[in-house]
Amino acid sequence: MEFSKLNFPNIKLKTKLTNGILEVFDVVRNKYVKLTPEEWVRQHCVNYLHLYKQYPYGLMSVEKVVKYNNLSFRADIVIYNKLAKPYMIVECKSPEVNLSKETLYQIAKYNSSLSVKYLLITNGLVHYCCEIDYKSFSIRLIENIPNFNKAH
Repeated sequence: MEFSKLNFPNIKLKTKLTNGILEVFDVVRNKYVKLTPEEWVRQHCVNYLHLYKQYPYGLMSVEKVVKYNNLSFRADIVIYNKLAKPYMIVECKSPEVNLSKETLYQIAKYNSSLSVKYLLITNGLVHYCCEIDYKSFSIRLIENIPNFNKAH
């Protein structure tokens, strides 16, 4: 199976073949998971955030269950700050999926219960990061994903 070149620095992922199924090692969940196009993006994003933006793996949660209107959803990645408060939500899509209003609605739904400072959506090719200011009730698109040392 061939996976697309993504708009992340070259990151070496640990993979293996199990009963004909290609799997990738998820360092956050500490296990091998089926390598789908979305998982390809998620694993590159997790490793990029750790290696290039200094987010500790220990403060990341992958496929975090989030409640919304008494329903359970899974956020792709939730990152916590040094005080163990949710700080960023990341929604990953397959490279073939265009990021859209629906992607923003999806991540906003997760944020209604987490109230994070940053929202990041990516399909591995295009990344959008927004900073939320709860005092002024505003959302601003920012050019760069913040480094962890800004996580207070």
